Amino acid sequence: MLYSAAEQAYREVKELILSGGLPGGELISEGEIAGRMGLSRTPVREAFLRLEAEGWMRLYPKRGALVVPVADGEAEHVVDARQLVETHSVQVLADQPHARQLLVARLRENLAEQRDIAARGDVAAFSAADADFHRMIVEAGENPLLATFYSSIRERQRRMTAHSITRDPGQLPRIIADHQQLTELVEAGDAAGFDAAVLVHMRQVHALNPRGVAR
Repeated sequence: MLYSAAEQAYREVKELILSGGLPGGELISEGEIAGRMGLSRTPVREAFLRLEAEGWMRLYPKRGALVVPVADGEAEHVVDARQLVETHSVQVLADQPHARQLLVARLRENLAEQRDIAARGDVAAFSAADADFHRMIVEAGENPLLATFYSSIRERQRRMTAHSITRDPGQLPRIIADHQQLTELVEAGDAAGFDAAVLVHMRQVHALNPRGVAR
């Protein structure tokens, strides 16, 4: 698919933000990105304005664009929202063995993909596969409103995961092991077990203290 120069710049810069290629707190310039992408400054300026409107950047005239860091408390809020929505889907599937089997087959395919990506050490691709794993669980609950809501936080989830893996690449095998456990809990229709396990998984990945433990 062919994109306009502005759309190309927007997609590429946003992907760099979500994958950790442009970390939060980094100040970048239109000229720097234009040179990196082989574009003129005009489409890059348009992309920056669009990313600012979405909350990913903060523009400072004559100084550049600041990649907005993850806000204080944002990780906690994203984890809480994900836990509620994912567990709800597993509860819905608890008395639908055929639907569970279909989901488990898809999750296992995704797990195989995660293992391949982890072997390559591709953080951006792994964060996307990780987000897809959890999205499949939500969509299997067949509640379009919850699925749409979950999609709205997928980008925040990707960025958080990429940051966590970059900070500690040793997490990759642990994340895959957690996903294997979650798949087994889905297969068993164990919503309570899934609820507890997915919370521990997410809080460990994102280096959040166990609930109830002071920082």
